[in-house]
Amino acid sequence: MENPLANTPLHDTHTALGGKMVPFAGYAMPVQYPAGIRAEHAAVRTAAGLFDVSHMGEFTVRGPQAEDLVQYLTVNDVSRVAVGQAQYSALCNERGTILDDLLVYRFADRIVLVVNASNRAKDWDWVTRHAAGHDVEISDDSDDIALIALQGPASQEILTPLAAVDLGAIGYYRFAEGYVAGVPATISRTGYTGEDGFELYLPAPAAPAVWNAVT
Repeated sequence: MENPLANTPLHDTHTALGGKMVPFAGYAMPVQYPAGIRAEHAAVRTAAGLFDVSHMGEFTVRGPQAEDLVQYLTVNDVSRVAVGQAQYSALCNERGTILDDLLVYRFADRIVLVVNASNRAKDWDWVTRHAAGHDVEISDDSDDIALIALQGPASQEILTPLAAVDLGAIGYYRFAEGYVAGVPATISRTGYTGEDGFELYLPAPAAPAVWNAVT
């Protein structure tokens, strides 16, 4: 028997909007809405589109040797990442084989690894096994965090009235902590569409309210 699909915190929102739900990385995810893929693509290229990427995994590393552990696990140079900056990198095994690509976020008191949903379990196993011997505390916070991506040339204009931070001051692959629609959020100028945009890391229960505020 196949394992049942997991739902993101926005599942009910997607179904109410008529989203066509399909299996993806163990989750029920909307592959398209009634307007169709062409219209959605055009919106992202000319204005903005909103994506639910809450299936992604988030691992938090804290402690005196947090940087040492992440430096050991990933291929990019974490020592060059400033507080408030994100870095694209990869997890590799001892032979240099890529296990996953990921984003590394440096906060003042922690480092957060954002991994792909399909690799979350094996990535967590790899990270925890190699954390032994390091003075760190690690946690898998994936189920507590929702991730919404607003992507497209109009993203900043749309998000500005809702954000209690200066979005113009957030550079590419930089982030700030603040509020969106009154909800505490990490606001990151990152994305995967090739357009300008923001990714919003939110408490999972607040995701529908923020989604509705943005739309």
